[in-house]
Amino acid sequence: MSEGFSEEQIDVAINKDEVKKLLKKYKRIKKYMKSPLYEVKTMDGTETYVSQLMKEAEEDGETLST
Repeated sequence: MSEGFSEEQIDVAINKDEVKKLLKKYKRIKKYMKSPLYEVKTMDGTETYVSQLMKEAEEDGETLST
């Protein structure tokens, strides 16, 4: 059996400013998804922003859980 990962074995450089931007974008999208406007657009079929992002993620092979 393998040991798995530990923080000592991983050496990754992460730009904290980019992570902040990404988190801000993620939070904005999640807030939009909770809004009544998103629900209305989803019902009438005119919502494109979130559905496009979800389609891209599925093409990349990532699993989605909302």
